[in-house]
Formats: sequence, C-alpha cells, structure tokens
Amino acid sequence: MQIGFLTAPFRNETLERVIEFAGANGFQALEVASAPGGGHIDFANLTDARTAEIKGLLQKHSVRISSLAWYTNMTDVAKRDENARNFRLLIDAAQKLDVEVVCTLAGMPVEGKDKIKTIEEDCSAVFTPLVEYAASKGIKIALENWFATCLQGLAHFDRMFEVVPHENFGLNFDPSHLVHQQIDYIAAVERYANRIFHTHAKDTEIREDKLRYLGNQMGGWWRYVIPGFGRVRWGEYIACLRRNGYNGVLSIEHEDGAMGREEGFIKGKNYLSLFA
Repeated sequence: MQIGFLTAPFRNETLERVIEFAGANGFQALEVASAPGGGHIDFANLTDARTAEIKGLLQKHSVRISSLAWYTNMTDVAKRDENARNFRLLIDAAQKLDVEVVCTLAGMPVEGKDKIKTIEEDCSAVFTPLVEYAASKGIKIALENWFATCLQGLAHFDRMFEVVPHENFGLNFDPSHLVHQQIDYIAAVERYANRIFHTHAKDTEIREDKLRYLGNQMGGWWRYVIPGFGRVRWGEYIACLRRNGYNGVLSIEHEDGAMGREEGFIKGKNYLSLFA
C-alpha cells in the first residue's frame, strides 16, 4: 500500500510546496483538496498548461495524486444545480490528471427528512447522473463516511448502495468515524470490500473517564488523532483491507489538535509504515 495525506492542512501553501514536502518525507500519494476557484487544484479552471506543470512536479518528486477531493454538501437544496455542474468539472479535471478517484461527501440530511429518506429521495437524484457521467470518463466517486452526513451507520451505507448501485460509486473509507459509534470497522471492510476505492488514515482517541462522567449522548469524550494514538487496530485493519483486495492509499487526514502539521503527518507515516 501507499501512504499519503489529504492536503487540506496546507491550505495556505502552494501545491508546489506540498508536493515538495511529500516527496522529501517519503509520502507516495496526495489526496488533493480541490475547489472551484480555489484549493490546491482549481478544477473549474484547470488549463492544459497547468495540467502539464502539475504532472511534471509529481514526476520530479516521485509522488502521485490518489484522488481529487471536494468535500461539499452535495444535498444542499439551494446549491444543488451549481454543485452538480462543478462536480462534472471535478471529474473532467481528474481525467486530465490521470486520477482515477474523486472524493466528496454524501451530503447532509435535508430539512424535514431523516438520513434514510434523504438518501432515497435526494442522494439518489443527485448522485445517479454524476456517477453515470464519471463512469463515462473512467472515474470512480468515493464518499467519505463522516457520521454527520447521510453515511452514518451501516444501514445508511446499505441503503445508499441500493439506490445508487453503480459499480463506480463507493467509499473513501474512514474507520475513525465508526470507532466512536461502536461500529465494527473490520466487519465493515469485509461487507463493503468492492466499494472501497480510497481510505482515510485517521484514528480516534476515547477517554473512558470522560465517557463515564458525560455519557455517550454528550461530546467531549472522544477526538480524532493521528494513526497510532487512538483505538484503531491498524495492523488488523490493514491486513483486512489487503485480504479483501484493497491495495491503494492510506491517506492521513490530520485533525489532531495536539500535533503540529508536519509533525503529525510524519508520525502518522512512520507508524503506518510498520504495516503498509
């Protein structure tokens, strides 16, 4: 497997600087935070010249792009048409850059609907044409299973793939979002093996003392941490990914407030290298 990272914490740095950091520190892949009119790749205005420049930088530093990531609310009623137009441009940019996967969010529950109803009525309407467009370009769409979106528990996963069953529609699988829900992330890998197109390497710390005081209906007893500093059993998890056919990137998503940016990425890479 390759070890990479989501570039979002470098939001004030250029893509050139990020690629240089990745290459100098042994990272093999980048999940590039992208946006129309901004991000590390402005996918709405990606020229052929800029495409060639990015490819040259990647080759120079022996780094690849594992995905273009645009984490936006795809079920936002007010912005739905605009988001769909932009998402097609994201797919086009991925094709130009020879990137096989684009990552986004499943969308938030629509006002007046629960998550299952939003999946059935809104996610199906939003994603079906986009998945078909992506398939025509040879691109896969991967949804991060952030629990606040419509992909919370495995029942939501099941319903999403029932209403949008296309083979190029799947997951940017993140075990950290399942840990604090007490959902078995190992069993989830086996259940959705053919849907895992990309992975986030993020861990979850559980403070048992705070949990016993606050209860599980309040926050403050868990937080996201760098791999190796929480509850994910990384050796077992990575072995399960391998056993079920995944040999792609472990993309570190740095949301650990106790570590600096570069420090966290490097510590995470060093730990994951024991298993990858």
